[in-house]
Amino acid sequence: MPQMSPLWWEILFLMFIMSFMLMNTIIFYNKKMLPKQKSIEMIKINQFKWKW
Repeated sequence: MPQMSPLWWEILFLMFIMSFMLMNTIIFYNKKMLPKQKSIEMIKINQFKWKW
């Protein structure tokens, strides 16, 4: 059993790293995409006001 423990620690560590990277990418893409959506909404509002 002591020979198997490093493998389990490696698997746990890799899973932790993968979950951490996934969360970072999701947060990064959310922060990256939200300003674009807000700017698009503002452009639409400006065009709507300009038409009227």
